[in-house]
Amino acid sequence: MEAKETVRALLDRLPDDCSLDEVLYHLYVLDEVAKGRADAKAGRTMTHTEVAELLRSKWRRNAER
Repeated sequence: MEAKETVRALLDRLPDDCSLDEVLYHLYVLDEVAKGRADAKAGRTMTHTEVAELLRSKWRRNAER
């Protein structure tokens, strides 16, 4: 029932003239935030330094091509 409650709450917050694309976008954002929170709770996170190094290594590999 949680998904239906989330959708109902979202629809109550959106303006009456919103498009289906806007509804879908907001549902997507809510879903991604929920996934992020679950990852954080489960300890699946990276520090800023780790992310920066990961991106640097990807940029270096792409630059070498």
